[in-house]
Amino acid sequence: MEKDPALRLRVFDLNCWAIRYLSKRRQERIRLIGDRLCREGFDLVLLQEIWSERDYSDLKAKLGGCCPFSHYFRSGVIGSGLCVFSKFPILDTLLYQYSLNGYPYMLQHGDWFCGKSVGLVVVRIAEITFNIYVTHLHAEYSREKDTYLPHRVVQAWELAQFIRHTARAADVVLLGGDLNMHPGDVGIRLLRGWTGLQDAYTEAKHFEGCEDGCTLTPNNCFTVKSELQPFPSGIRIDYILYKAISSFTVKCEELRTTTGTVPGMDIPYSDHEAVMARLCIQRRGQTAGVTIGTAMPALVEVLSEARTEVCMGLLTARRQRYSSGRMAVLAMLLLLLQVVGVLGVLGGLAAGKPFPALSFSLLAFLALAILLLAAGLHLFHSIEVKMLQGTKEQMEMVIRGLQEQPLHRH
Repeated sequence: MEKDPALRLRVFDLNCWAIRYLSKRRQERIRLIGDRLCREGFDLVLLQEIWSERDYSDLKAKLGGCCPFSHYFRSGVIGSGLCVFSKFPILDTLLYQYSLNGYPYMLQHGDWFCGKSVGLVVVRIAEITFNIYVTHLHAEYSREKDTYLPHRVVQAWELAQFIRHTARAADVVLLGGDLNMHPGDVGIRLLRGWTGLQDAYTEAKHFEGCEDGCTLTPNNCFTVKSELQPFPSGIRIDYILYKAISSFTVKCEELRTTTGTVPGMDIPYSDHEAVMARLCIQRRGQTAGVTIGTAMPALVEVLSEARTEVCMGLLTARRQRYSSGRMAVLAMLLLLLQVVGVLGVLGGLAAGKPFPALSFSLLAFLALAILLLAAGLHLFHSIEVKMLQGTKEQMEMVIRGLQEQPLHRH
């Protein structure tokens, strides 16, 4: 029987840093991104931080000739920022919004308002079903004091679970996005170990681009240099991951990144470098069983490490829930004392004493504001506790199941 010809797929992934009113030279950079995509003719384009639907519409109009099929994922207050462009028809889509995504009161970071999610599009190419995932996880902000690490670990776990449970009918799985995690971080090891996804950078036969595949470099004029001070070459936080299911194999023949400024211009496409992969998909003789991506003891170790991070976050969330609840109770007591005071003053009006209306009004407004704020925080941290507790229990169940499996099973 003649061997099936290989299918080659060219994939483009980029965090575009296109925040309306805040990102520098946003419209100019969106135009340059569109020009490059048209010029190179990628099969699949996975973009993050396209926060403005106007930018998405402009890209959709420009890419109509080379990638006529697209989808924009909407979630959160200002959107997910995720979109996919495809040379091939999109058969189905699905969006999952992460249960935890930072704190609403951390306005300087703003991740909570973004509705960080994972988007799925299903594409069929040459009788091969592809599940294409695009995502953007919570930013790190501080390597030394990473307040958001438990939330990002939960997101990595939910991403892995989402892929595992939605990819069963697919032949090939492809994930692209800004994962905001270094290659050795627990979240990446958890994601790859539990899904079996391979890293295009480490698997590529040929690589061309920034040193060590870095996608956030100090040479970029839009990056915050102080955040990258411990990393002179930059960091690699943008990925293209893949795996074959059923009777196919996937290999990365080439991986490239952009390297700074756009040719002939004084600015780069974004504060991140783009990742571009050429994948080779081929049918093999026999169907392979579904396997996890890490040896059993190593996977249990990674899950245990991730569970520890979730437990640390759970302790912090419980403390914050208690503090906000106590503040709400104190504010309520203050309001009650004011009511008693008002009644007492009103009783003394007959004796000709003046009523200090302004003082009472200001104090009542302050107490009510504190009560509402504290109650809101208590509700938020109560939800956070439930989500962290649920993730912890899921991980413990998986660890128990893996430890009870006979050694000969995959």
